[in-house]
Amino acid sequence: MLGSTYSVLDLIFWLLSVLAFIMSGWALIHAIRIPKGAFPAAGKQTKPLWLVILGLAALFTFAAAVNWRGAGLGLPNIFTIAAVIAAGIYLADVKPAVNGYRRGGGNQGPYGPW
Repeated sequence: MLGSTYSVLDLIFWLLSVLAFIMSGWALIHAIRIPKGAFPAAGKQTKPLWLVILGLAALFTFAAAVNWRGAGLGLPNIFTIAAVIAAGIYLADVKPAVNGYRRGGGNQGPYGPW
């Protein structure tokens, strides 16, 4: 059981941090699996740029999930919010645009390549 130093609010924020890390990790893994040419073909930024952005997002959300406080001044919290926004933009805008460009190319039918 949690000690008396933790409140329900601390638990809620920790769960949100873990969910943010899962979201940014999911976005990073998706970006790794998509071919490099899919990003400019879909009119989005380049794959290396998205990998850097999502890698930093995963790093900052992981730091929040393990409760790393950093150097103070609340800056890790600002970076965590920016990381969640970046992963959300990727998942909501870039992922649907590049999903059609899977490896293997060729002819795509309604149920996959043929």
